[in-house]
Amino acid sequence: MSSTSVLTAQITADRAKLEKEKSAIQKRLREFDLVLRKTTDEKKVSVSELRAVNQKLQEREKYIATINKELQLVNKEIKETSTQIKKLSDELSLLKEEYAQMVYTSYKLNQGVNLITFIFSSATFKQFYMRLKYLKQYSDARKKQVEQMEKVSIELAGKQEALEVQKQEQIAVLTQEQEQKKALDQLKTEQQRMVNTLSQKEEEVRKEIAATKKQQAELNKLIKNVIAEEIRLAKAAEKATETPKAEGPKTKNLPNTPQVKKLSASFASNKGNIPWPVESGFISKKYGTYPHPTLKGISETNDGIDIQTTNNAPVKSVFPGTVTKITTVPGMGGTIIIKHGEFYTMYSRLKTIDVKSGEEVQSETIIGHVYSDEDGYSELHFQTWKGLEVMNPSIWLSSK
Repeated sequence: MSSTSVLTAQITADRAKLEKEKSAIQKRLREFDLVLRKTTDEKKVSVSELRAVNQKLQEREKYIATINKELQLVNKEIKETSTQIKKLSDELSLLKEEYAQMVYTSYKLNQGVNLITFIFSSATFKQFYMRLKYLKQYSDARKKQVEQMEKVSIELAGKQEALEVQKQEQIAVLTQEQEQKKALDQLKTEQQRMVNTLSQKEEEVRKEIAATKKQQAELNKLIKNVIAEEIRLAKAAEKATETPKAEGPKTKNLPNTPQVKKLSASFASNKGNIPWPVESGFISKKYGTYPHPTLKGISETNDGIDIQTTNNAPVKSVFPGTVTKITTVPGMGGTIIIKHGEFYTMYSRLKTIDVKSGEEVQSETIIGHVYSDEDGYSELHFQTWKGLEVMNPSIWLSSK
């Protein structure tokens, strides 16, 4: 394969990859728009709205970065096509010069001599044969030269046409980039306006942070108690069926029975491929500790992730398991805990609950519907645990 073919193949592969990236980002941006449109028209500026705008801003910046890559790729294609056109033009010029020289040489050699006379004036049969063979070779060479010039001319015309298409594409991508930058600037203005508004409501925001911290503590206490009780009951059942033996060290995980082991292994093997608990939405509050979006020097801690979604969105189990706990936590609404072997998932801020405690559920079984606050924001709180160890849910969910 020639270097040109290799480069063309690489450009094609890069373009396909970029188109896939653009498509994924466009889908996420549509989800942001869908979620924000579903909120009430006359809503007060809230931290939830700011988080949505912040996430949308990040996606918009990613989209512009992808467009820049696409523009670089188009420029690379234009440069490569221009190089090929120059090469073909030079080749065609050389072919024309060679052909003109052949015609001129033929004219000089045969000036005043008829070709028939030239052939039949041969002194011997061998000379006759050689002259005939020469004329045949010369005729074939001229014909081949003409065919080569036609071939190069057609290829050159195709490259010039491709170049015009690429230049039009370049203009389209540049226009798209300008439109996205304009949208980004508008979004940044909106973001700053919201930050300024919320900065003037510091006391209210601090109260929200304190309430959220208290709710988080209640959730953690709840799931730890549930898991600890599950472990206690499982160990008691295991002990009742086993021959008495020396007690081993205390564990934070369920006893590794064949059933628990099988379901746990299945859950673990699906890391990064588990479906989202809601059909559409985005992570508005990530896992871990990070600065508050408006209050300087204040950090937030989240033991799960918060997913903003559409009003009354169905909430689904992310994996086969057993409903272990159904309860209500002040400020967090309905809460469901599902056991998947030694793994657990928790779903909070539910308006309705559509399953019963002890019920077996499958992946994507609807277990309830998300609650919407007075401003129309619908935000699901989702956690993942392995025994008594909390984990980052984001690494388990499939990429969107």
